[in-house]
Amino acid sequence: MRFRPLLALMLALCLTLVTACSGGAKAVDRSSLTYADIHNTGLANDCPTLSDSARGSISLDPGARYQLREICMHPSEVFVKGEPANKRQEAQFVAGKILTRFTSSLDQVYGDLKLVDDKLTFTELGGIDFQPITVLMPGGEEIPFTFSSKELVVDATGTALTTSTDFSGSYRAPSYRTSNFLDPKGRGLTTGYSSAMGLVPAGDDFSGETVKRYVDGTGSMNLSITKIDSETGEFAGVFTAIQPSDSDMGTKAVVDVKIVGEIYGRLEQV
Repeated sequence: MRFRPLLALMLALCLTLVTACSGGAKAVDRSSLTYADIHNTGLANDCPTLSDSARGSISLDPGARYQLREICMHPSEVFVKGEPANKRQEAQFVAGKILTRFTSSLDQVYGDLKLVDDKLTFTELGGIDFQPITVLMPGGEEIPFTFSSKELVVDATGTALTTSTDFSGSYRAPSYRTSNFLDPKGRGLTTGYSSAMGLVPAGDDFSGETVKRYVDGTGSMNLSITKIDSETGEFAGVFTAIQPSDSDMGTKAVVDVKIVGEIYGRLEQV
């Protein structure tokens, strides 16, 4: 019994030495991994990153054509704006737990980057640019939404891509539901019943949950570049996006969702 404090002290010292020598967690290079190394590990959902020493810059030629490719956006935190406790207070964003574990990241997104009159403009053209995500709130409510970069157009000032470049703009957030989705009472947009089973629609007062329609939303996004490898054209940073949640085909009130995470990509001249 008297040796337990000594053993605990030795174990803590060993863990401290191992952590110090390892230098902390390191980014995994997915290019060197096989399918078996990645399958069911969640590594495919992580974005590549750059070392902290990547503090370069890339000058752009106004007459040249550029693209941002291999863009990856990995949500690390999601906040949902809740109702204030009273009318005198403003609604605050509350942190939620991401339930969608391995398929929450956007990947291989690409688009044109143009330099006109000392302004950089990125226009998204395609890629794996949307992911359905569900978050669990502290009270037990689940909030679904479609994280997206569809039709993203963001601007930044300057003539070069640097570690101080900040893009901001808007994008389209598609509906979480599709036209063939049926709610628990069998109602849908193109399939299912026109009203809850056993009930007859009784005018506009009861059409809120019955009349389904496809509703897109609009989100705003800020991209902050913090790391650049001028030799490879790679860049990394963080992003913040605010967009509406799912409306259940236009039958439920939406709430604002804030997504925060890491971004990675590559600048190429085409």
